[in-house]
Amino acid sequence: MTLLSYQIFQTVIEQGSFLKAAQVMNLTPSAISHAISTMEKELGFPLFNRNKNGITLTSYGENLQPYILTVLNSDTKLQQAISEFNGLTHGSVKIGTFSSVCTSFIPDIVEEFSKKHPNIEIKIYQGTYDDVYKWLKTGVVDIGFLSDSSCKELKLIPVYEDELLVVTPKSYKCRHSKYIEPIEVSNEKFISQMESTDADIQELFQKYNLNIHSSCYVVDDLSQIAMVAAGLGICIMPQLVMQNIPFDVNTYSLRPSEHRTIGVCSINEDLMAPAVKSMHKHILDYFKAIKDR
Repeated sequence: MTLLSYQIFQTVIEQGSFLKAAQVMNLTPSAISHAISTMEKELGFPLFNRNKNGITLTSYGENLQPYILTVLNSDTKLQQAISEFNGLTHGSVKIGTFSSVCTSFIPDIVEEFSKKHPNIEIKIYQGTYDDVYKWLKTGVVDIGFLSDSSCKELKLIPVYEDELLVVTPKSYKCRHSKYIEPIEVSNEKFISQMESTDADIQELFQKYNLNIHSSCYVVDDLSQIAMVAAGLGICIMPQLVMQNIPFDVNTYSLRPSEHRTIGVCSINEDLMAPAVKSMHKHILDYFKAIKDR
C-alpha cells in the first residue's frame, strides 16, 4: 500500500463518498474505487460498506483508521518540517468549532495568526458539539473547540469560562430582580435544543435533578431565543451566545452561578505538524491574553 492509497482512504471518509473524494483529489471515481478495492484485497478484509444510500466504514475500517491517520499526520509533519528547514512556513491547519466560539473568537484568532504566518492555509469547520467531536476522531480537523460536557474521553485544555444565563420574555415575572434559582426553571415552559447542541444545559438539569417541560425542540440558538421573545417559554443560554442578539428578551444570572468551560482538544499533541502546533500555541496564548486583561 502507498501513501496515496492512505490519502484516498481518509479523503473518502471525510467526503462521505467515492465521487466527492474524486472531485477533491482531482482523480476519476474509478481511480478512487480501484485504489480502495486494491487496499481491501491486500488487507484481506473490506474497509467500506457500499449500498444505495452511500458508504460507511466497516468495523475493520474503523479499527484501521487511527493507524492510517498516524501515517498521514507523520507525513504532513515531515513535509512541514522540511519547509521550515528551508526557511519557509507552509502548511495547513483545520479547526473545528461550534457557533458561539466561531462568531466570538475565531475571526480574531485567524486574522492575528495569518499576519504572522501568511503562507499557512487555515480551514474552519463549524458544527455542533457532536460534529466537532467526530471530526477530531476521524481526522477531519486538527484542533477542535468543545465544552467540558461534550469532550468525552478527549483531553480538554480549558481556555474560557462562559456563564450560563436564563433567557425570558419581557413579560416574565421574576421573583428576584437580577437572578433566578435553578428550581424555578423546572416550573416553566422550556424551549430546548437537540441533545447534540446543548450538552451543557442537559448537564445542568441533571446536576439539579430538574424535570423540564419542553414543547419546542430546535437546532440553532437564534431560533430558540426567537421563541422565547415570542412568549413561548424560557431557555438557558451561554453568555457568548447572547452578544448582539436581535431579539427583545431579558437575561438573568443563575444563583448559584453556573458556567460551561470551553476548551481546545486534539488527538495527539506530540504528533502535531509544525503549522498545527503553531496554531495550537497561538490559540492558547490568545485566550491567556484575554484572561490577563
